[in-house]
Order: sequence, then structure tokens, then C-alpha cells
Amino acid sequence: MSAKNRTVSGALGGFLGLVGMSAVAGILVTAAVAPAVALSGMAATNTINVFDSLPEYLSIDRLSQKSNIYASTNAEDPVGSRVLLASFYEQNRVDVASDAISQFAKDAAIAGEDPRFMEHGGVDIQSSFNGAVQTLAGGGTRGGSSITQQYVKNVLVQKCEVMTDVDAAKACYSDATKTTADRKLREMRLAIGIEKKYEKADILRGYLNIAGFGGSVYGIEAAASYYFNTTALNLTLPQAASLVAIVNNPVKFQLDRPDSETNGAANGYAANKGRRDYILDEMLKHDKIAQVDYDAAIAAPIEPVITVPSTGCQTAGGSAYFCDYVTKILKSDPTFGEDADTRLANFQRGGFDVYTTLDLDLQAAAETSLNKYVPKTYPGWDVGGVVSSVKVGTGEVLAMAQNKDYSQMEQPAGSTFTSINYNTDRATGGSGGFQPGSTYKVFTLAEWLKEGHALTERVNSRVKSNWGTFQDSCFGPQNYDAQGFSPRNDGGEGGPNESALNSTTRSINTGFIGMAKKLDLCGIRKTAEAFDVHAASGGELGQNASSVIGTNYIAPLSMAVAFAGIANNGMTCTPVVIRSMISSDGAELPIPKSTCTQSVSPEVAAGMQYAMQTTTTGNGTAAASGRRTSPREPIIGKTGTTDKAKDTWMSGASSKVATVVGVVNVSGPFKNQRFTTLNGVRASEIRHYVWPDVMSVANAKYGGEAFPEASSSVINAVAVPVPDVRGESMARAKSTVEAAGFLFVDGGVTSSALPAGTVASTDPAGGSASTRGATVTAFSSDGTGVTVPDVIGKSETDARGTLTGAPYTFTVAKTEQPTTDKAQDGKVLAIQPGAGTASRPGDTVTIVIGKFTAPAPAAPDKGNNNGENG
Repeated sequence: MSAKNRTVSGALGGFLGLVGMSAVAGILVTAAVAPAVALSGMAATNTINVFDSLPEYLSIDRLSQKSNIYASTNAEDPVGSRVLLASFYEQNRVDVASDAISQFAKDAAIAGEDPRFMEHGGVDIQSSFNGAVQTLAGGGTRGGSSITQQYVKNVLVQKCEVMTDVDAAKACYSDATKTTADRKLREMRLAIGIEKKYEKADILRGYLNIAGFGGSVYGIEAAASYYFNTTALNLTLPQAASLVAIVNNPVKFQLDRPDSETNGAANGYAANKGRRDYILDEMLKHDKIAQVDYDAAIAAPIEPVITVPSTGCQTAGGSAYFCDYVTKILKSDPTFGEDADTRLANFQRGGFDVYTTLDLDLQAAAETSLNKYVPKTYPGWDVGGVVSSVKVGTGEVLAMAQNKDYSQMEQPAGSTFTSINYNTDRATGGSGGFQPGSTYKVFTLAEWLKEGHALTERVNSRVKSNWGTFQDSCFGPQNYDAQGFSPRNDGGEGGPNESALNSTTRSINTGFIGMAKKLDLCGIRKTAEAFDVHAASGGELGQNASSVIGTNYIAPLSMAVAFAGIANNGMTCTPVVIRSMISSDGAELPIPKSTCTQSVSPEVAAGMQYAMQTTTTGNGTAAASGRRTSPREPIIGKTGTTDKAKDTWMSGASSKVATVVGVVNVSGPFKNQRFTTLNGVRASEIRHYVWPDVMSVANAKYGGEAFPEASSSVINAVAVPVPDVRGESMARAKSTVEAAGFLFVDGGVTSSALPAGTVASTDPAGGSASTRGATVTAFSSDGTGVTVPDVIGKSETDARGTLTGAPYTFTVAKTEQPTTDKAQDGKVLAIQPGAGTASRPGDTVTIVIGKFTAPAPAAPDKGNNNGENG
């Protein structure tokens, strides 16, 4: 409202100067409050003093208005490509300027409610006097309120409407609407104060914007849209008069009850028509309309076109759960207020245009694919299907869909409707999350690389129930053998000595447990948290051995954020859903920003990307998703399957978009997805249809780039010497080999001259080089063997004597090898097996004997001809 010059007028304008009007007001006040004065003994003079002591100022806060939530198909032009998802309001109101309101509506309001509005100073003396007389007759205040007084009352009521304390709101409303003289007195005083400050045109505009038009419809703009599917500016004369009629008594005159006996379609909305025609009479009487217009308006039937506005997220269709998530952010994020009460009050007052991050193209792909493959219900299984997509590098949520229909009310399990958002946390959607299965292994992989291990490094990956003690820097060493902890591998067992790379490619459970044995369980949890992963319930992540393979309950959106962080070279950006927000006055408002944090180094992220690209090709567990995605951009991926195939997941990303898809059990009994078919597809394979459907659209729209090359040190394990443990006990040899970074395997007993039970030999042999984590097989001596003696250089006769004599009694075989050295003629040049090799008495030993052969005579020297032709 524009401010008005505070000058003192004469005569009736004296209402604008409080000192000058007090005497006149005293007469009015005395009449209006006579019953109260009579009871209290208060004189008229006292009444005047009371009036002067009342507050003059009334702050006019921003009105509660309708807020709109939009999505778009073009992030570069969100306003131009916007699509309304839903509107929200405690009061359906759109505040409009004076020039956006039909003159018919303005004139109808003045004629019907306050004909002397343009002349009085806030209180119409004549009307107030008449009202006072009626008050004396009826024991309460009656009528006589000017438009300004009605505006004051509505403003006071609005202040009550936005209170979050129920009891305080009720008390406030009672005080603002009670039919007592003191309330009327205060209303008059405040009306005079408003008239001193604001222009008449502004007061009338404020009145038409704040007035109630029945139910939750407030303000002339919303009323025009709701009752006649038009705007306040385009109201016809009879429409304007019908709407202003409603203000007088919204319950009696509103036009959205066609079955009403007193004011319905059958009788031409008789009650409203009576009040409408009275207003038209007044407009003609006060020369606001011409006779011809009056005649046409009187003859016009009342024909409402009820147009219910979108309200609440149920109008957003398949985007309803994303919409619901946005509303939770608006009500909970500190950006929108310092405490919950303030945020709620801001949301209730509304008037915002909220432009979200939702990409309608990706959202449509997610909804269409889920509808195709995952039914809303299934006998004996409360099945859920979820899709969350996040933009890499920004944290913007691009898609959020699930297989259920949205409801604002809690629904029984197994219903086609639910109020729970499966994609988000309990605080922002009511869900406790789901076990992500093997998709959680990526955090052990990250910790593995952070600690300096390489992808080709191997671990003990045998299936067993005696994994022994795991290191935990938070809670101390942990041992789960007593609980029978014995994870097996999904889809067949791996080898006994798998590399980290192959464990990732084929998702080998025991490979990751073996990796965890060399790590810190607390460190794995902290690495997951560095990727903004947290328990959906709001509690702490578990960090026991089973959590390594995905037993925490996590929201799909959290996993999508983490995979976006991996694709973003290790920098994770927290999720955001609001791109911009505009207030009703056009100002851009502050919004929550994504916080980006380097979760792991780019070098570690490159190693993770390298390993996770192998899962999407060849015999990788995510290859089915990889080959169905088109256009094909470089992608990373990781599958997940929980015990008995209760939940199945495909999580992955390009360099631009990360998507998580799950088919899950929401509650109660479940089906093993490997043996269950949904809409013609095995349930466990649905993830490999939905994920490509969504990512194909993402790739076509956003493109993609090659991931950075991983360094050789990240991929290739360091070659280190194998310890020489011959002659050591098997127990000591095991400790020595494992301390050097190798996997020790007992190869059984072999014949050896070394003491029984000691290590006779290893494969690879001591002193040779092998990659850290490789298997070293040790063979223990039976104590009965002999060691092949060294007979090289001896004559054949002497060598035979040594080898065939005790304790060797070898069988000697002979071969000859030509030599031009006469000194080696008849001597042993080599022996097989070699000297020092463990063997058994009686085994065959081959000796190589030199046989002198004279060298061929040298050819005669014929000279050199190295010249060039002339």
C-alpha cells in the first residue's frame, strides 16, 4: 500500500485527526457501548478517554497466498518451460494489484458494503449510529461496519490464521471476531488509523484481496478463478456482483453447492441472486452503472463454472513424491526460518513460486518404466519400485518415482496408495530405508584404495565361518565366529584368493570380507559417511562385518548422491530440489545450497571408477544394464541383492547423471525375486530394464565424458619378495608369509630331507617376486627325503658312485652334450633335478656328460672389400 500524507481535514474528514474527532466519536462510542457503560458506571467522558487511549497503528503483514511448485524441461529456462506440479495454500489467494481488478468488482463492493466509503474517514457515522441502535435493541453489535473496518477485522483475523499455537490462535480469533462493544471500538480506532496512512484505492484493493469468499477461497482473484474460471480483471458485471454478494455471508451465498435447497442450481442460486440484485440496485442508485447494463445484469442467470485449483501434491501425478519431498524441505530447512514454527508460518502464508530441479524428461522415463515393469500390488508381497536420479556435480535431484499412487493419508500395507516416500529418509518422507546389498561394497572398495591397496591385490576369499578378528578403531577388535558369521556368494562361489578388482566385477561377498579383514571397520563406515551416506532412520550407520556387504538401511536417494560423488571424481554434493524461489512481490528468495565435499581423492575415485566400469561390461554383474543403455556413454555401476533376493538394486552413473533403481519389499512377507515374475519379467532382472530406460534418456540429454584414467599404482599390486621359509615350522612360516602381505596356503606333505613338519619348499619359491596378496603355497617335509647332491664337475664314474650309493640310491640316467673344451670331456656339466632339490631315494636323476668335439678348421682369409662403387 502507498503511504498517505497525514493531514487534518475539516468536518467529516476530522475522523482523520484523532484529537479533532474525539468529541464526535464520544457520541458514537457512548451509543455503541451504552450497555457496557451502564453496567460499569463509566461516563461518556471516560468513554472518550478510552477511545483516545486505544492503539492507532495496525501492522498489515503479507497475506496468506497460494504457493506454486513447478518443474521444467529446460534447466536453462525454468520459467519459460515450467509446468505446474501443485499449489499449496491454507487460504486459496492470489494477491493482485488494483489495476488487475475489474472496476465492476470495486464499484460493487462500495455500493453493496459501504456507499459512503469515498467520503468518510474510516468510520461511517450514520451506519455506525444505526448499528449502535440495533445493538441496544439486540444486546450486541450489529452491522454498520465500513469497508475499512471490515478490512481491519480481516487483517486481525489473518494474524490469527498464521499462528502455529492452536490455543493462541483460537484466543486470537475469538478476540478479533467477538460481538462486543470493546471490539467494535478498537476496530473503529484502527480503521481511522489506516485511513490516515493509506489511500482509498489501496484500502479497497487490500479489502478485495483479503476478503473471504467461502470455504478456503480468499481474495477476488482466487474467487473469480474458482467460481467463474476467469480473472478478477475480466469479471462481468453480474459475476462481480455475485462474488461481492458472497462476502456478506460466505456460507449463505457461496456458489459451489449446486444441490442446496436455498441456494442451488435448481432455484437459480436464489439466495445469492437476491443479494446480487440488491448490489446491482445500489450500483444503479449511486450511478456506478447505466440502466442498460443494470437491466442486462439483472436478467443474467447465475451460472458458476467451478474450477477447483490444484492443491497439494496429489495433483502432481507421478511426480507427487518429489513434490512431497520439496514441501518437507520448505518446512524443515533453516534457510526458510530459524525454527520450525517460523518455517511453518512462512509456508502457510505462501505466495511463493518454487522452481524445482525436477527434469520432466527423466521423470517421465522413470514413471513409464516403473509402470511397465512393477505393479502397484502383488499377491502376498508388498512390492515397491523406486527410482532416484541426481545430477553429478550439483546434487540436483532430477527424478524421483515409485510404483505407488500418492496419498496424503497413511494407507494399509499392500495398498495401491501410500503416503510414504520410499526414496527418502524418515524425516523427509516417512521411510526407514532399505538394505542396499552389494551396492554398499563401493565404500569398502574406497577404503581399500585409500589405504594404499591395489585393485589386483588378492585376499583370502574362501567361504568359511572362522573369519577371526576384524580391526575396529572405534569399538575395538571384533570377532563374529561365535555368531556363525559365514557369508556366501550370490550366484556361485568365487576363488579362494580373489583380487579386489574381480571381487568388484563379480560382486564376490567373501572377497570383500577378505578386504575388510585388512582394513578398519570404523574406517569403512566413515568413508561411507564421507559420501553423505547415512541411516534413513536418522540413527548411526552400523559398522560390523555384515555391514560391509550392505545390511544398513539407507534411502535410495542417499545412494544416488554417493554414486554421483564417485562419478564426480570423489567430490560429493548434498541433494537439492529447489533451483530458485520467487516471492509474491517478484523478489528472489534465498534457497538451500548444495554442499560439495571431497569424499576421497581423485586418484582413489579413478580407481573406483575403473573397477566399477568392469561391472557394466563382459561378465560383470551390471553388464545387463550396460548393454541395454543407448546411447552408450562411459558408465560405472554396481548391483546389489539382499538375502533371499528380497531387494534387488542397480546403482550407477555416467559423468553427468547418477541413478539408483530398486525393486524392494516394503513390509511383511516377501517373494524371492529370482523365482517371481512381474509383468512377464523375472523380478530380479527388472532393475536391468528400468535403469537403462532412465539412463538412456539421461545420456541422450546430458551426454557424458570418459572417466579419468586410473594410475598404475592404483590398479597393479606392488611386487614384493616371497620370504624364504624353508626349514621353519609351518606355523612360523604362516606368520612370516602373511606379515609380508601374502596369503599362506598349506600345500600338504612332500618328501624332504628337512626335519619332518618343517617347510620343505614353497610355490613361488622363496626369494622370487610376487604381487602382494598373492597365494604362497608351503609344503611340509615328511622327514624321509634326501637332497640331491652336487656332482657337477665330477667324472661320470665318480658321479654315478655318489648318486647310486647310500643314502641316495638314485637311478642314474645319462645324456651327452658336445663341448669344445677338452677339459670338460667326460665330466658332469648339469644335473636334473638340481643340486639341493628335495627328492626320494630311488628317484631318477639325470646327469649331462660333456663329450669333446674338435672345432672345425677356420676358413682362409680372402681379404675385405668395403669400398663403394664409383
